[in-house]
Amino acid sequence: MKYLIIGASSGLGRELAYEYAKNKHDLILVSRDLRDLSATKSDLERKFEINIETIQLDLTSEKLVEKELFTERFLKDIKGILFPIGMMFDEDAINLNHEKVEKIFKSNFASIVFIISKYLKPLSSKRGELVAFGSISGYLGRKTNPNYAASKRALESYFESLGFVSNNTSLNIQFYVLGYLNTNLAFGKNLNLPKASPQKLAKIVYRNRKSKFKKAFFPSWWRLVAILLRLIPIRVLFFLNKFFNEK
Repeated sequence: MKYLIIGASSGLGRELAYEYAKNKHDLILVSRDLRDLSATKSDLERKFEINIETIQLDLTSEKLVEKELFTERFLKDIKGILFPIGMMFDEDAINLNHEKVEKIFKSNFASIVFIISKYLKPLSSKRGELVAFGSISGYLGRKTNPNYAASKRALESYFESLGFVSNNTSLNIQFYVLGYLNTNLAFGKNLNLPKASPQKLAKIVYRNRKSKFKKAFFPSWWRLVAILLRLIPIRVLFFLNKFFNEK
């Protein structure tokens, strides 16, 4: 049985691949960046003596996704799917053009739903696993990266629904709401908050792989931030945003 990691060239994707390879699981790694995939494949095969396949794939193309990922062999052999995907544009704003908005939602939400719809039945029949990652940015509307945040909020809602649907099956599901990770998405940004370790997260994901349904915040203290964001009246948040922006 193999694990399919979609977004395997990212910082978190690479760490997940390393953790599963270290535990002797064969892998199928998917990303748009073939050069990074090839380097990861060579490194992991040499260190852990496992079998790894790589697929260069743009998730915004449904025809390519169906051709590459929904083969009879894959539907039979894949034990679990992990989605360490986080696609955004630096200029993401309320008035972002349609083409870029579509890419954000296809990469971060629609493509994941599309893939899961095809694998839900076969994974449910063999105690399969699904793992996805949201963002604390999705807990409240925002001025910066609003489309990215909205796509992550949609994904969180979808996985909560999966939790209900899978309650009477053998499917294992994990969903992590992430704060700032020390990956390329946070590189060079002044975040004013500590960046968490993707290596640590990968270990947690592997340890929890048999969870029936687990929704967690990483780092865990972001749960308190999320609660506060939901409790503070929206008008107060508008005022605080204006106040700090004028300083």
